[in-house]
Amino acid sequence: MFASNLPFTDTKRPYIALAPMEGLMDGTFRELLTAVGGIDHCVTEFIRVTQQVFPSKVFYRLCPELHNGGRTLAGTPVHVQLLGSDPELMAGNAAKAAELGALAIDLNFGCPAKTVNRSQGGAVLLQYPDLLNRIASAVRSAVPAHIPVSAKMRLGFKDKSLALENASALASGGIQWLTVHARTKTEGYKPPAYWKWIADIKQVIDIPVLANGEIWTPEQAHQCQQESQSDLLMIGRGLVATPDLARIIKEPDYQPMTWHQHLGLLETLSESLEHLTDKQLTDRLKQWLHYFSMHSETIKSVFDSVKRERSREAFFSKIRLASESDL
Repeated sequence: MFASNLPFTDTKRPYIALAPMEGLMDGTFRELLTAVGGIDHCVTEFIRVTQQVFPSKVFYRLCPELHNGGRTLAGTPVHVQLLGSDPELMAGNAAKAAELGALAIDLNFGCPAKTVNRSQGGAVLLQYPDLLNRIASAVRSAVPAHIPVSAKMRLGFKDKSLALENASALASGGIQWLTVHARTKTEGYKPPAYWKWIADIKQVIDIPVLANGEIWTPEQAHQCQQESQSDLLMIGRGLVATPDLARIIKEPDYQPMTWHQHLGLLETLSESLEHLTDKQLTDRLKQWLHYFSMHSETIKSVFDSVKRERSREAFFSKIRLASESDL
């Protein structure tokens, strides 16, 4: 049985967590975004549990913050996420993560990727409430009482018919809170997100529920809180597109970042990834710049000018030139 305080206990609301985004939100990105501020906790990309309890190096690779007490350099807690369908193996890996200093364990029942679902991981498990319960119960029993266990789910696999049953199965399995991405696997990331379903879920379980999905602006954050009846939020792509979104939401007098501050983040990312080849690095930089451009026609024009560039020097040269003339 869990015997400690939840991370939301003494935190100013809304509480904002950074979502685990497979293939994007690695340790480097977590460091950059938590340094901007406003993020209350992060969750790692998932550790895919299949046939073994992994050696320590796997956990350190996916969660380098374990070398820093489970926190980013800004002091933001990082929770280790596991994905798999075998209760015993999930429990063993959760115990290993706890042994290495994980501050919390999160269970992934929301990943919509076909490659993951085909191997019985992520959102495909939302078809089997009893299995969700057995996984949650096994992990909770394997982890020391002071370490919280949470789960993330979607509203369903093909439809929402099992949403309430799945939430209840996880809660009765002993998790401390539930994050709900307010769409099904089939709906993917296509707008809208069905936040009102989260309010329905809150009526059938007695643990905190974080609302997730389609939060790009302060206005959407407010609407999500109203419809979901939750002031606990998890934001992913919105924080990639607007790195200071959490501060904009929380701080009425906060002045949003300028383009030159965004450019500074790109430069810091480049310095952190200097070991990559030019193509690998510019691909990562363009990925982030594309997110920046989603809400700015001016930044979109900058992105268009460098989207085929594969030299790091030329990439930054073109961006700085555009910055001087247009931004």
